[in-house]
Amino acid sequence: MPPARLRRARAALAALAACLLPLAAPPAAWAAPAPAARADASGASDADAPPPLTDGFGLTQVGSATGTATNFVITVTTPKVAGPHTIRILLPADYAARPDKRYPVLYFLHGASDNPSDPALAYPALTAAQSMITVIPDGGLRGWYTDWLDQNTAAGAQNWETFHLTQVLPFVDANLRTRTDRAHRAVGGLSMGGFGALHYAQDRPDLFGQVLTMSGANDLSTDEMIIRGAVVATLTNVGTVLCGPSDGHPCGLDFGPTVSSDAIFGTPYPVFNADWRWNAADPVARAATLAHTGIAVYTGNGNNNPADMEFWAEGTAKRLKQRLDALGLPYRYVDYGDGTGWGADCHGGHTPGCWAQDLADYVPRLEAAFAAAP
Repeated sequence: MPPARLRRARAALAALAACLLPLAAPPAAWAAPAPAARADASGASDADAPPPLTDGFGLTQVGSATGTATNFVITVTTPKVAGPHTIRILLPADYAARPDKRYPVLYFLHGASDNPSDPALAYPALTAAQSMITVIPDGGLRGWYTDWLDQNTAAGAQNWETFHLTQVLPFVDANLRTRTDRAHRAVGGLSMGGFGALHYAQDRPDLFGQVLTMSGANDLSTDEMIIRGAVVATLTNVGTVLCGPSDGHPCGLDFGPTVSSDAIFGTPYPVFNADWRWNAADPVARAATLAHTGIAVYTGNGNNNPADMEFWAEGTAKRLKQRLDALGLPYRYVDYGDGTGWGADCHGGHTPGCWAQDLADYVPRLEAAFAAAP
């Protein structure tokens, strides 16, 4: 392709993807109850406060934890990823009362433009879980749950996989009463986090016995160039042209310092196999690594509207399903189409109303799988 045409194709693809990117944060109406006050002169009990956690594994806590004893946020720093990072932790109601009990853990990975400090990411099905811990670590506005190829961008250090798997995970195990075998540890996520969940489960099958992807970026191959374009759009910030006048809130299409389209996996453009790193990271191509992992895939159809990101997410889910079928691997696959019958707030789009119902369906199944594991 001539250079001029290639540049125009790049720009058009990135601009289209920017228009399709989700704002993944649930609406405030679904937020968890306001955190209880910490113990103080007013008489609030220490039992209402988050449990103390000890620094380690390269993580240093900044300030005090905020929230309740069972739903709280800590802020940490690490040389592996530039800036402070929040981690939300959800404990089952009986955690404090059962000091003899250990719990399985779900690591839940958020979507692009999200932050665990938002209480709405504690979806009702997660806070209602009776027998497991949920950890929601910061994945950055566009970290894409991987160690970036280029660590010398304006964004600074971006070693997200290292941060999560070699720092956050052992930090949680050291501080909380967790079950530490793979059969009692799961990773799941939505949108960008759906890719992250598959990526982590495939890179480290020794750590995770269950994986969940909801409306995920499940396919990075050239068969799904719109998904590549969405990743590129977060890096190059082309979507900021769609940001209106500031109303005091950050624009959901501003992902931080602009970096090169090549920053994470090298060039995304399929010219003479230059995009080989994207192909190597493609979850569909790597599906065989999930041979001994419980797999769950949820998607809608975006009402068959290409302007809805869920339309494209469904395509990646179908490709993953086809690959799993070809490999003969078992899985749970739910395509709720336009959302009819899938919760009161799901209409088939790339929206939190659908993800809330995904989790309402999935969490009891996950807890049952944990309970059945030896």
